[in-house]
Order: sequence, then structure tokens, then C-alpha cells
Amino acid sequence: MEYKNGLKHFHSCTLFRRFAAIFYDSLLLVSILFFATLIMITFTDGNAISSDNIPYKIYLLSLCYLYFSWQWIHGGQTLGMRAWKIRLQQFNGRGITWKTATMRFISAIFSIMLFGAGFFWSLIDDQKLALHDYCSGSFLVKIN
Repeated sequence: MEYKNGLKHFHSCTLFRRFAAIFYDSLLLVSILFFATLIMITFTDGNAISSDNIPYKIYLLSLCYLYFSWQWIHGGQTLGMRAWKIRLQQFNGRGITWKTATMRFISAIFSIMLFGAGFFWSLIDDQKLALHDYCSGSFLVKIN
């Protein structure tokens, strides 16, 4: 195996595979957020939650964070990643820590906020790494 920038050359995850796993995970996450909202609506006597409700937005963002981070730390894969046979690991080959998961989650949000440029960076990167891969010190590998 060849080393480049401290990384062993693995079968890198393609952008298509990343987006396929994201799509799969977003379907699951939408259902989780739907039921989380249903729970919150019971506290408002069935009234709609206003779009400028900051605590509600923090609540939903926290659920998103827990959905991804918990699965990354406990096995290195979300359900979408399992379906598309990719795994998350640190550059040193070890499993993901809470610190790494937090950095990855936050930097992935910025990758999205840049109109996806953080993801599309993987198209020109020689190791197919996205912006949030570099920021978090972790990357996706294709597994068999």
C-alpha cells in the first residue's frame, strides 16, 4: 500500500456513493425529525411551532447531530453508509471519537452551506477527500 499525506491508499469513497448514503440517511432522518416534531406539538396543544422558534431549531439540530455522531462512534457507519458499503475512520486508522464526530458534523454543515463546494472538492482531490474530511481528520472508505 502506498502512503500519501499520511494516509494509506484505500478504495476511496466516490462522490456518487457519498450522495447515495446521504440520500438514504436523509430519508431516515426526516422520519426521526417528523416524530420528534410530533412529540413537541403535544406540548403546544396541537398548535404549529413557529419557524422562528430557536429552541425548536436547536432541538432538531441536536437530534441530527446525535443521529450521525452516535452511529459514527459506534461502528463507523450510519444506516445509509451500511447500505452503500462505506465506513468512516480517522486518518490514523482508528475509530471515530466524539471530538472527531463533532468536527465532522460542523464542517459538513459548512460544506453544505458553501453550495456543496466542500463535497465537490472530492472531485478534484487526488485522494477523493471532501473539505470536512480534512477538517475532521477522518475519511470515508469503501468496504466489501
